[in-house]
Amino acid sequence: MKFALIGPPFSGKSTLFTAITGLPPDPAQAAVERLATVKVPDLRLDLLAELYKPKKYSPATIELLDVPGISLAEAHGQAEFRRCAPKLRQCDGLVAVVRAFRNDAVPPYRDRIDPKADLAELHTELIFADLEQVSNRIERLQTQIKKGGKTIDADKRELALFERIREALEQEKPVREAVHSDEEAKTVSSFAFLTLKPMVVVVNVGEDRINDPPPFEHEHARGTIVLSADIEAQVAQLDPADRPAFQAELGITEPASAKLLHACYAAAGLISFLTAGPEEVRAWTIPKGTPAVEAAGRIHSDLQRGFIRAETVAYDDLKAAGDMKAARAAGKVRQEGKTYIVQDGDVILFKFNV
Repeated sequence: MKFALIGPPFSGKSTLFTAITGLPPDPAQAAVERLATVKVPDLRLDLLAELYKPKKYSPATIELLDVPGISLAEAHGQAEFRRCAPKLRQCDGLVAVVRAFRNDAVPPYRDRIDPKADLAELHTELIFADLEQVSNRIERLQTQIKKGGKTIDADKRELALFERIREALEQEKPVREAVHSDEEAKTVSSFAFLTLKPMVVVVNVGEDRINDPPPFEHEHARGTIVLSADIEAQVAQLDPADRPAFQAELGITEPASAKLLHACYAAAGLISFLTAGPEEVRAWTIPKGTPAVEAAGRIHSDLQRGFIRAETVAYDDLKAAGDMKAARAAGKVRQEGKTYIVQDGDVILFKFNV
């Protein structure tokens, strides 16, 4: 899974990227996209590692793409955003970082500190990028329909769909609001529309507001979190043993890396199930609502093909029992079939025969 960090200049976006990924800032690459793979923090795996002492510890991962801050206040910046659009389309979701902190040493974007307005402007640019793509597709479909041919009926259906999408975009609504069925979703999926992607909003605040609730909610975002990228960067530079005390002093209950990555998971509709043994403890990423037989296939196709049952215990039940033996004795270990819907944090041993 890949999420792109986008935002205006001086929003603190790249500072946040550095804090989460550990990659040092490089002024020479300020105008270049940066990509990093980060591990998703999961305390549940830590407990399993204590129980099983595995040879290998494998948390889930997310790729983060840091797109240089682009000023949309002038035509050059808008053109630059269009240039970046293809790379954004290759991502599974977007993280929009907007500034709500004051710092005299950092000039404000558009001479203002207005995160809500910055986000609205950014979302409008996503709308325009999709509208341009939709308009081009409509022109091609109209040309194809005039020529006729075997695909004319399918072309007409697609044209009607894209005209409905164009109408929604012109009303500043995202593509997802104009897609009404699985068949339509399949039709538009190859276009990777930006406003079809889940978006998480990060409101970057000063130290005095890190525990405030989000100051606003964007109607088309799938989550809004408040953090201070500067503070998180300071935390990242500390020795790991010193971080908890520093965070506790500031009232930080969850570091930005965990808060943001978990928000990305939730926005994308993803969960993790866990496997554990002396060889490896591992988190496996699946879409929410996945049946057990398909979750088994995430590990290996043989497990899906020869699926017999899923020996399952909820993480909280395992933690309360202390270990698998005690959980089994307490009747917390269940035998689930193919259609069981895997839950976040399920610890599963798949039984199979091929």
